[in-house]
Amino acid sequence: MWKIRNISIDNQIVIAPMAGISNPAFRSICKKFGAGLIYTEMVSDKAICYSNTKTIDMTQVNEDEHPLTMQLFGHDIESMVQAAVFIDTQTDCDILDINMGCPVNKIVKSDAGSALMKDPEHAAEIVREIVKHVQKPVTVKMRAGWDKDSVNAVEFALMMQDAGASALAVHGRTRKQMYEGKADWHIIKAVKDAVSIPVMGNGDVTSPQLAKQMLNETGVDAVMIGRGILGDPWLIRQTAHYLQTGELLGDSDIDEKFELARQHAQSLIALKGENVGMKEMRGHASWYMKGLKYSHRVKDCISQMTTYEEFVIILENYKQSLINDEWKWLDR
Repeated sequence: MWKIRNISIDNQIVIAPMAGISNPAFRSICKKFGAGLIYTEMVSDKAICYSNTKTIDMTQVNEDEHPLTMQLFGHDIESMVQAAVFIDTQTDCDILDINMGCPVNKIVKSDAGSALMKDPEHAAEIVREIVKHVQKPVTVKMRAGWDKDSVNAVEFALMMQDAGASALAVHGRTRKQMYEGKADWHIIKAVKDAVSIPVMGNGDVTSPQLAKQMLNETGVDAVMIGRGILGDPWLIRQTAHYLQTGELLGDSDIDEKFELARQHAQSLIALKGENVGMKEMRGHASWYMKGLKYSHRVKDCISQMTTYEEFVIILENYKQSLINDEWKWLDR
């Protein structure tokens, strides 16, 4: 167990915020599989200030999600503080995180996300003002720097700590790298060695062994896993078990994968309605089937599905194809 200020976290596995993915349907699955701490997808400060219905709906938290970190992005201090106060007082999250790591052009062009790493003084002022106005712990998710010529993670982290941040999540890539190349764990270690607040290490943790390796090599308080669990939340359970016992659990079988995919689809439908829910499920379904035989063929069918009934038929026919080791045309 470790803590972010007064929030106790049962294990060292943190699920990263992923835009368009980290909604309650996905988060409840992560919690079910044993995640210690879960992040929401990022929400816009301006959208909260304008009471945008879709964004306000994104701030809803289910009882089974705690402890939960809600992530906020923006650039202007006044609107960031206003939105932070809303999250602090009007939502049931446990921790408020400020996104200073998102590399996506749309976010960076508004001087938010990883663009803030180019202006550490302004970033620190955002943290300082938010900390003054909220009761919940405030954390920062950051990157190694903007590009290889401006790797400023250690200096930036110290400024965030001095501004009142209660913990940091450090992705070992620069903004320029996006999600390509290799994450630099040496930078994560350097940040951990420099600050006294908890640090979560993020980047290239795709197995229980790599999670243990990151903990050993960097000394971080927890590992943050993102894309590695898409379609494979069993990685959470396997990692938690391995860190505790040193024993590797077996992989999931087809029945388990397909049953969880059905449950995920049902949760998305309950959350967003069948039309939107099943469109979002197309991506998740492809992840659940990644690595299975004939998966490239079934993905063509998944990309066109619009109803839960279609999805069930696809899964059943695909399962028979795998059992018989013979591709069967999927009835639609």
